[in-house]
Amino acid sequence: MQTLDATEVERRLDFPTLIERLRDMFRAGCELPTRHHHPVRVPEAPEAILLLMPAWQVGKHIGVKTVTVFPGNGAKGLPAVMGIYTLLDGTTGQPLALIDGRMLTLRRTAAASALAASYLAREDAGHHLMIGTGALAPHLIQAHAAVRPIRRVSVWGRNAETARTLARSLQAKGLAVDATEDLEAAARSADIVTTATLSADPVVKGAWLKAGAHLDLVGAYTPKMRETDDDSVRRGRVYVDTRAGAMKEAGDIVQPLASGALKEVVGDLFELTRGQIGGRVSSGEITVFKSVGTALEDLAAAQLAIEAR
Repeated sequence: MQTLDATEVERRLDFPTLIERLRDMFRAGCELPTRHHHPVRVPEAPEAILLLMPAWQVGKHIGVKTVTVFPGNGAKGLPAVMGIYTLLDGTTGQPLALIDGRMLTLRRTAAASALAASYLAREDAGHHLMIGTGALAPHLIQAHAAVRPIRRVSVWGRNAETARTLARSLQAKGLAVDATEDLEAAARSADIVTTATLSADPVVKGAWLKAGAHLDLVGAYTPKMRETDDDSVRRGRVYVDTRAGAMKEAGDIVQPLASGALKEVVGDLFELTRGQIGGRVSSGEITVFKSVGTALEDLAAAQLAIEAR
């Protein structure tokens, strides 16, 4: 049985290959039972979440990801999201691999946003704004650069020094990244705006989005959390990774649907990849993508990880 640590997972899951593997998997589909979503009380800390995410392809593989989300871990110097992925043979049930679940999640989440952007962002998108400086941020920046000709990346975080540190680390990898303290100005000029925060209140205003912008919402993983306001969904054409997940769990979708600010979700990644709906229809329209994650993405990434060398 293979054991893949975080370093090996990151090495094996290069973004161009992973994005195409996700595209293929959304087209093909797999069995996706409802994921288990359990709140866990934590003494003297914010409530945590335990997620169990199974998926399988008949005759191929069975996979289960066990994930914990502990929002209070930052104060302890620990990642908020951790987990393990178990991959089994789909014909015998034999365990094949134990894979670092945190890195698998980071890579597949970023790749899913980039997959959506390949349909929804302008083909000439050159300026990417990254809102949030957590573990996902560098992966999202690299993933979007794999599908669009990004020439400039701006990073904004509530802690300006953390944003500068992230920018410097990416500059060392040869990326044109700068930290900004003027969120509104950066959002008004960006072609792609990505949010990956734990915010319960909007950090992006729809009024800031320029014509032709693509808004990529990755954080806000519960119905009570939001990263953008009603103006964004009023002005934009809204897409999600999966309807079943986003319309139940994502506050950026659930809340404006309930209030009437959002009239419809245009489509999801199944429909986009299968050509059942179109993506961007004009250079001036605003597009919005909201992801909450799906076990399909984990299974596709795990299969690629054990194949790659």
